[in-house]
Amino acid sequence: MFKIFKYLKSKDWIFILISVALIVVQVWLEITMPQYTKNLSSTVSAGSIQMKEVWKNGGLMIACAGGSLACAIICGWFVSQVAANFAKTLREKMFDKIISFSNTEINRFSTPSLITRTTNDIVQMQMLIAMGLQVIVKAPVLAIWAICKISTTNIRWTIAVIITVCAIILMLSILLSLCYPRFKKIQKLTDDLNEVTRENISGVRVVRAYNAENYQENKFENVNNAVTKNHLFTARTMGFMSPVMTLCMSGLSLAIFWIAAVLINGVAKSNMVETVMERANIIGSMMEFSQYALQVVGAFMMLIMIFVILPRTLVSGKRVNEVLDTIPIIEYPQTSSLTEKTGEVEFKNVCFGYADGNENCLENISFKINKGETFAIIGATGAGKTTLINLISRFYDASSGEVLIDGENIKDFSKEELHKKVSLAPQKAALFKGDIKSNVTYGSNENIDDNDQRIARALKIAKADFVSELEDRIHSEVAQGGTNFSGGQKQRLSIARAVFKDAEIIIFDDTFSALDYKTDMLVRKELKENLQGTTVIIVAQRIGTIKNADQILVLDKGKIAGLGKHEDLLNNCVVYKEIALSQLNKEEL
Repeated sequence: MFKIFKYLKSKDWIFILISVALIVVQVWLEITMPQYTKNLSSTVSAGSIQMKEVWKNGGLMIACAGGSLACAIICGWFVSQVAANFAKTLREKMFDKIISFSNTEINRFSTPSLITRTTNDIVQMQMLIAMGLQVIVKAPVLAIWAICKISTTNIRWTIAVIITVCAIILMLSILLSLCYPRFKKIQKLTDDLNEVTRENISGVRVVRAYNAENYQENKFENVNNAVTKNHLFTARTMGFMSPVMTLCMSGLSLAIFWIAAVLINGVAKSNMVETVMERANIIGSMMEFSQYALQVVGAFMMLIMIFVILPRTLVSGKRVNEVLDTIPIIEYPQTSSLTEKTGEVEFKNVCFGYADGNENCLENISFKINKGETFAIIGATGAGKTTLINLISRFYDASSGEVLIDGENIKDFSKEELHKKVSLAPQKAALFKGDIKSNVTYGSNENIDDNDQRIARALKIAKADFVSELEDRIHSEVAQGGTNFSGGQKQRLSIARAVFKDAEIIIFDDTFSALDYKTDMLVRKELKENLQGTTVIIVAQRIGTIKNADQILVLDKGKIAGLGKHEDLLNNCVVYKEIALSQLNKEEL
């Protein structure tokens, strides 16, 4: 966990050093106060009360207390700055790392877990710094300094303190060993709780449609009960700390007074000349020692708060480090040799299998798409169509073989250059909170204020005529996930976004599935008329959507079952003919 502190900036370290200096001053002031208490107690016990001494020692005690308070307030300000800045830095590092992940890393950690690590786990670490930095430094400094002061007094008092400290350390060790595994389990269960909640909210319409509220409630209840049981166990276990510490403090106070009584009694029995001054010195020393002893125990009591949150923070730090230390499987070169804009795509003996799969999803895929062609991909569900598209966008790397764009291996392109060449309208239309304009121009580095004509052209090609009927038109609000638009409207906005990018290769991954046949036809007509010279790749289930394509690739269980034009495939490819006849009769074909 501790290596995560390398993300602290130089400014944070300066603040930490200032905080440590303030804590040392604060401890010195607190350690000094018992001396004035001793002087006051000795003066009062001796019977010769001098108000001058009372005012002097009392004033110095108040000054020490006030100085300690001032140091604590200033130190708290610096520590809060460090905690907030550290959490901010970690969130930035986590977000940058996550967006650099390929789908392989995302699937390995899971989306709910990454959300929990970026939020809950970092909050745990922020709490440790905000609440614990002062205590982690102050407690050992105070304890060691107070023990050094104690060791110069009566040996019996010192032994009593040592026994008490050993009992406290033993108790803390036992409780920590019991709770650490539970805290580790709690963070994993928090991932599960996040996953179930997210699944239930995102699929709320399906849940209601299938009357599955009770099923989802039971599913949530199981995870929630597991989290609750672990929290209760750790809370009850840690709950032993407070009464045991109180018992130790009370026992130590009793021991100190008992030893003082023995000392005073010993003075009387030793036939020594018993004087008021001797008793006064013993009582004064007892009061001084009591404060030092309570400071030692108090230091360990302060550590209780840290031991409550430290086990969970250790787990959180490990989980955050797992993400930050993960090296993405897909690495991009910083620069790439620029190629002329041709829009060629070629697969050479490409095979691909998922990390957790037993066999390849794609086997020996080879084909070439020329500039300006419309290339279609069709096949049964699970045939590998979207997987093949993901290789072009380099969401995954091929297990073997080569994927070429413009004659260059896609591994030789920088991320920026590759994504400039390829534009994607994904299978699931993803819209972001904002307005229509910001969604259509999403990811554009150009000045979008001057792109109204390009936006209008993209919306026209996508047949998103409904935008002109809205009150605010392209400035109309888009809710998170585009929930205020229908499936067909979201798909047309997704198509418009892909067209607006003006890339040399545009991929439509089953983006026409929510469109009616007429709109489907009109969109394809607009694409053909307005995107001449642009390579268009269409993944679709409808024969009507792809039958006019220049080339059609037929996939069957991850292998090429046919490649050619519509008429040729009807005659030569059994798989394609079966799909075609399941949708259209012979006359229509």
